[in-house]
Amino acid sequence: MKIIESKQFKDELRVIAFYIKKDKLSASLSFVTLLKKKIRDLKDFPYQYKKSIYFDNEEIRDMVYTGYTIVYEVNQEQNTLELLSIFNQNLPDL
Repeated sequence: MKIIESKQFKDELRVIAFYIKKDKLSASLSFVTLLKKKIRDLKDFPYQYKKSIYFDNEEIRDMVYTGYTIVYEVNQEQNTLELLSIFNQNLPDL
């Protein structure tokens, strides 16, 4: 299964990593590295997380990682998993 990062996901992850980096560079690097590993694990079990509460679609899922929600869509026909968004509702306006 191929993992695709949407532009929105990339932009949001960049903002989050930069925000964490303001406090501690190593924490930012660790966050991104461990998140990417968890995302790679989705290839084997794309339906391991619950259906998204933000969409009425069984193929869209919410993965929670250290307080952040990663919304992704599984497309079995194309054998892809697209990362749509990452956010934390407690993140201050940047």
